[in-house]
Amino acid sequence: MPQHKIYLIGAGIEGWEGFGSKALEVINSAELLIGHQRLLDIFPDFTGEKKTFSDLSIMLELLKTTEKRVVVLSSGDPNFFGVARFLFRNLPKERIEIFPNVTSIQYAFARIKEPWDDAIFVSVHGRGLKGAIDRIIAADKAAVLTDEKNSPAAIARELINRGAEGYDVYLCEDLGLATEKFTRTDVRGLVEMQSSPLNILILIKAWEPNLENYPLIGIADDEFATARKLITKQEIRAVTLAKLQLQNDLVLWDIGAGSGSVSIEAGNLMPNGKVYALEKNTQYLSFIRENLKKFSAKNVMLVEAYAPEGIDELPNPDRVFIGGSGGMLDDIIDAVDRRLKPDGVIVLNAVTLDTLTKAVEFLEDHGYNVEVSCINVSKTVGLTEYKLFEAHNPVYIISARRGEE
Repeated sequence: MPQHKIYLIGAGIEGWEGFGSKALEVINSAELLIGHQRLLDIFPDFTGEKKTFSDLSIMLELLKTTEKRVVVLSSGDPNFFGVARFLFRNLPKERIEIFPNVTSIQYAFARIKEPWDDAIFVSVHGRGLKGAIDRIIAADKAAVLTDEKNSPAAIARELINRGAEGYDVYLCEDLGLATEKFTRTDVRGLVEMQSSPLNILILIKAWEPNLENYPLIGIADDEFATARKLITKQEIRAVTLAKLQLQNDLVLWDIGAGSGSVSIEAGNLMPNGKVYALEKNTQYLSFIRENLKKFSAKNVMLVEAYAPEGIDELPNPDRVFIGGSGGMLDDIIDAVDRRLKPDGVIVLNAVTLDTLTKAVEFLEDHGYNVEVSCINVSKTVGLTEYKLFEAHNPVYIISARRGEE
């Protein structure tokens, strides 16, 4: 006997008034109504069976075997951070029919009188914060579904830690209930707020700290805090970034990050990517922290470790820049080679012939195709009434890709 369809029906903000006539007709003809108790309570006169499930796997087993006409009630649109995704993965799609309703996020944006078609939507419900924060800081407008652990205050603290506090914030609580409340604040104001467990957080970019006068690439050397001007110079930095062939959402390891100049500009060029700046030298740590804060490097994570130590917990990289090796170049290349993604790129900067020779030898021994560019930069200086050129030491930029197998 063919099984009946399973109807996923979304409840709107206003309960009974939020259901269309067709949805009500399906509910009235159902034999089994499944949902949270607050949704089941909307239908006190329902004559069939009612069930609540805290465990989706138990509900799934029932849906696989039942021959009853079933309606599963959800909030808003079941296809939007709802139960539909779970059921689509586990049941034939032809058995499922959806009646969506207005989502709480739609309702919240309507109440604060803001368009929502240019927003991103993030759920931290039962998930970790890190990935959500990565998405939020790359966006100009975000709506966040929170939970008790990943609360609005916890999100605010993480945004502040990442230097991303330039948002207007709307805390939207108890939507559709008698206790409904909307509070406008900023990220720092959100830290001290107690919020209802039923809330939506809306963040709208209002300002970008300290970045109005800085380019995405080519920041002047003098803008970076550093020790004795030991920094990847502007022109070398630009070529290095070009050789890394960055894209919007890659993972980059910057090994021996120094003052963080390459990490910061790489982060600017891939706003949805992640940059892990590895540095352990205490001489540089204070400088890199200062620079990360100054340039609001929200997607650059400082890893206080010497490579190859400290990389075990990092995600596999698409790109690796080795700016300093501390005498561990072969060990670093060994470790990177084991973790680099198949189409990955390694770029090294060398200022001595010894480092150049070793780097090329090690990379070729590991099966990489190696290209070396020698960059000679001379810049004008006003030593007399005439402008003269002053030559900088040449820098060898080594780029490597795996050879064809």
